[in-house]
Amino acid sequence: MSKRYWLMKSEPHEFSIDALAKVGSEPWSGVRNYQARNFMRDDMRRGDGVLFYHSNCAEPGVVGVAEIVGMARPDPTQFDPHSDYHDPGSKPDDPRWLLVDVGFKRKLKRTISLAELKAAKELSDFALVKRGNRLSVLPVTREQWDFILGLE
Repeated sequence: MSKRYWLMKSEPHEFSIDALAKVGSEPWSGVRNYQARNFMRDDMRRGDGVLFYHSNCAEPGVVGVAEIVGMARPDPTQFDPHSDYHDPGSKPDDPRWLLVDVGFKRKLKRTISLAELKAAKELSDFALVKRGNRLSVLPVTREQWDFILGLE
């Protein structure tokens, strides 16, 4: 199976690229969108590349490179009534939500901003720059991956 590429969004005040660098790897919990969950469940594999994206901040953009280091498994936050991600309808014997483990590779030399990504005609078909796309996990083609990292 060939390597795939992804963009995964995180709000830096919740979990930043620096936090990932510090811990090395982290369960990517709290995803509560079925399409994003399905990408993790059906398509992500160990070794896949990840563009780490800071969202909902002063300068949203790609800030680092990571990789998938652990396959999809039930997200325990769905069962924790004290978690912001608790889902009372999800049952341990039939979990709705999954997570994957993401490992740090490197921090970019600079943030590749959303504005810069939107301005690049080479990325006109990239899901991130399409109007109304709010998914936290997005597929990235090899060409998009190479182009984005080439902007660094």
